[in-house]
Amino acid sequence: MELIRETVDLGREIRARRKELGYTQVFLADYAGVSVSFLSELENGKETVQINKLMEVLSLLGMDLCVTRRGE
Repeated sequence: MELIRETVDLGREIRARRKELGYTQVFLADYAGVSVSFLSELENGKETVQINKLMEVLSLLGMDLCVTRRGE
């Protein structure tokens, strides 16, 4: 499990998983119902993304978003 503290960390993990699965940005964007520009911005760590779209992309990549409290 990777520690995600910044949007660029999340974007890096999403890009790596997409490539691992052999998906192009065009394919994944179409599959997730988002624009290619949204997906590109997400992978580049844009800080203002729509959480519902983020969750859809993560789901289609077989990824989960976990939140933990620091120090626990």
